[in-house]
Amino acid sequence: MSMSTISPLLKIGLRVIGMWPGSSYGTFCWLFYMMTLVMMQYFQYSYVYAHLNNLTKLMDGLGLTLDYTLLILKLITLWFNRRIFEDILVTMDDDWKNRATDLHESVMMDKANLAHRCSNAMISVNVVATVLYFIDSHVRRRKISKDGQYREFPIQVQLPFEIHETLIFEFIVLGLFFHVLETATVIAILNSLILTLVLHVSGQIDIICQELKKISSTFKSKVFSTKPLVERHQKIISLSNNIKNYFSFIALLQFVWNSFVICSLGFMVVISLDMNMESKSGVFIQFVMPYLAVTTEAFVFCFAGEYLSTKSRSIGDAAYEAVWYDLSTSECRILLFLILRSQKRLTITAGKIMDLTLESFTTVMKASASYISVLHAMY
Repeated sequence: MSMSTISPLLKIGLRVIGMWPGSSYGTFCWLFYMMTLVMMQYFQYSYVYAHLNNLTKLMDGLGLTLDYTLLILKLITLWFNRRIFEDILVTMDDDWKNRATDLHESVMMDKANLAHRCSNAMISVNVVATVLYFIDSHVRRRKISKDGQYREFPIQVQLPFEIHETLIFEFIVLGLFFHVLETATVIAILNSLILTLVLHVSGQIDIICQELKKISSTFKSKVFSTKPLVERHQKIISLSNNIKNYFSFIALLQFVWNSFVICSLGFMVVISLDMNMESKSGVFIQFVMPYLAVTTEAFVFCFAGEYLSTKSRSIGDAAYEAVWYDLSTSECRILLFLILRSQKRLTITAGKIMDLTLESFTTVMKASASYISVLHAMY
């Protein structure tokens, strides 16, 4: 049984890209991966620039290109906020070391196991989707080569030299596969990280609620004190603020960029419906699966913010439902301040402009649908 909310697979991924505090050669790993992303972006934007007059090819290449740009901006933001991430990890380690009872450990282990399952599932889905995409692309390229047509890369890039008729083409395709596979894994890692941190905070909130329910039996033994509850609540608020500051700008980028990415992928899905049945066979893997992946990415951020806000309000409800009338006047006054403070819910904001909620997710989807309808009218 692991004594950490962050799964081992998530730790390994953060170490590989140099984002885990104290990891060996972390700066070198981060710079190397960033260089590969920048090189890929150059070839992707070269393709976009070369097809500005073709709306179909432009939208086809713009989705993955903007997704790469969003990942670069995320990694730069997280790199400059790595001190905040280190403080978050220190606080989480203290929570694990200072678990007072078996009940605390049970609650924290339940949240940790849930976080591990969610992280592994999200990473596995992205890996499987990438492998299926390249398998479908390989099958289509073999068919094109048999027909004597021009071979294309599995993703929309334009190299400054001609290699389509040489053996180097296959090596570049293999390199693109591993790079896109790694990038899809990193995207899943960053998405699962925010969910893992929110689940840890929710575990600490559940512990406070459990302690409030034990007030009556504890009071009879004359050992009850509200001081540990207030201290734990303060730590929860501090940890939540660090998480909000760590992901605030990333959430804003997520809102802006995902609107355009969902728009471009949705446009390709709509126009693919007019193709013949033979061409539709690869539509699901080419466009629908990436569309669902990007939509899930936006949903995870909004769900994490909504879940944290809902959990934070449960502290006030648990304090009010406790047997506070058996306590002394001073203890009741402290519980009253605890209830008042819990009314200010914990949130994750998008650039301190708006809260991440499920309502925000529907706003993004509505805006993307509007853009799709406009592009389809132009098409």
